[in-house]
Amino acid sequence: MHDRDCLHRFLFEHYPIRGHIVHLDASWRALLEHREYPPVIRDTLGEAVAASVLLAATLKFDGTLSLQLKGQGPMHLMLAQCSDALGVRAVARYKEAEQYGRDLASLSGEGSLTVTVENEDLSQRYQGIVPLNGERLSECLRSYFESSEQLPTRLWLHADENGASGLLLQRLSDDSVQSRSAGGRLHEVNRAEIDDAWHRVQLLGDTLKPEELQTLSDRNILRRLFAEDDVRLFEPAPVFFRCRCSRDRVVGMLRALGPDEVRSVLAEQGHVEVRCDFCNRAYRFDSVDVEQLFSHAATPATDASERRH
Repeated sequence: MHDRDCLHRFLFEHYPIRGHIVHLDASWRALLEHREYPPVIRDTLGEAVAASVLLAATLKFDGTLSLQLKGQGPMHLMLAQCSDALGVRAVARYKEAEQYGRDLASLSGEGSLTVTVENEDLSQRYQGIVPLNGERLSECLRSYFESSEQLPTRLWLHADENGASGLLLQRLSDDSVQSRSAGGRLHEVNRAEIDDAWHRVQLLGDTLKPEELQTLSDRNILRRLFAEDDVRLFEPAPVFFRCRCSRDRVVGMLRALGPDEVRSVLAEQGHVEVRCDFCNRAYRFDSVDVEQLFSHAATPATDASERRH
């Protein structure tokens, strides 16, 4: 299907309002390939992945945007990440329960949701805390943007076993905004016009049904919502599943644990195996590998020595 696994940017020609639409299909299936989540946790994670893409696309940065939820509830950890290149990965940790609540607060046990943006070299880092005062992630993010000093932003999200989709609308700075009339003349757009337009497009966004967001093409979504507006749709950008795990990163983690702990695992199991939470890839180290890790002449392991199980 068209418009799958991509992000479309669009812009309102006469108002300082922009938007993004994202759909994850094959990338969503790849993310779930080694996981079987309860439906409500799966869908919440899918909404978080779609939201991470939409939010990352509003920024200019070289690094990763993360949405992380921590709490004491059934879903005590959820992490969705999107890189500046729109590579995504995500994982949720949960406890088995007979019944799961459908709102974020009950799923997390009144936990906290944090938005983190950090550069690849970790030299710059920004964090914002999202209050869990809505039933769905989109409502919580709406409150976050309304209470912060950031640009006013609305999101509409939907996810199920078939895919994850999202729509974002964002009001830009309206200083010195100009619009070109039908006759080609430029004229100033006053703040009242912009306020009315921003209010109107949000109301129209609220009419979009989840099944429409999931199944309609992006052009049809824009026609369905904003038929009376002049909206420019840009070329799509691909969205893909990407895990950043590597043997070198695992080597660094094992060295941080120290020789005593790593050797105790080796003595007990005959090998040391570290499995990635995101892609389920296994990194295995035998006794020779472990000794090399902690020798003074140890060098980062190469991809040629990787083993997958």
